[in-house]
Amino acid sequence: MPSIFKFFATACMILLPAFANAQNLSRDEVRDIAIEAVKNNPALVLEIILDNPDVIMEAVAILRARDEAAAKEQAAATLSAQSNTLFNDPNAFVLGNPEGDVTLVEFFDYNCGYCKKAFNVMQELIAEDPELRVVFREWPILSEASVFATRASLAAREQDKYEEFHWALMAGNGARSENGVMAVAAEVGLDIAQLKEDMQKTSVDAHISLSREMAQSLGFSGTPSFVVGNQLVPGYVEKAGMVEMIAEARAESQ
Repeated sequence: MPSIFKFFATACMILLPAFANAQNLSRDEVRDIAIEAVKNNPALVLEIILDNPDVIMEAVAILRARDEAAAKEQAAATLSAQSNTLFNDPNAFVLGNPEGDVTLVEFFDYNCGYCKKAFNVMQELIAEDPELRVVFREWPILSEASVFATRASLAAREQDKYEEFHWALMAGNGARSENGVMAVAAEVGLDIAQLKEDMQKTSVDAHISLSREMAQSLGFSGTPSFVVGNQLVPGYVEKAGMVEMIAEARAESQ
């Protein structure tokens, strides 16, 4: 029998005495038993694994595939259950067409290099697609400076300067320090004293908290991450890829 099958049969006989006749089982039966053994009794198979490092890979791959499938299923269920909050939260800023037929949600951090790389893509998508609706969700995960920049950007809404301030913070290379954020705020004409006061508002706290909860429940682990219609998109995507996903979401909604 193939070496991996021999390994599974051996593991089953060692780990599960009730299956002492494991060699009479089908390959799938032995594999399933071995998978449970690997999951529940890893210490007992360590010696066999060390002696046969390649033969465990099939079981590991199966477990990984199952975990990934379960995670995707959970994320899809979360998206379905929370889509109204995700797409229509009044505490999130919307650009593009507020009545657009496709909604794109971006989770981002102002000090994220790939978020800055997506800066031009987002601007071009908004400018070129009159039916695109874009929801921004600040998700500061990299540093305290990121949190500061996020609080400042959300506070800028009180002075109707969010969009201008957002694009200015995203432009350029390198991370934004607290002093750098305030320098940009002054450049776009924000009242700094009012901005600092508004940064402490509960609406700012609420936005950051909800972004964190939703990103985690959707299975996102970093920025940027996107939701395009019903598609979950972790990581940076080139413009052509975004255009294709928007078109797919539009077709599905018709």
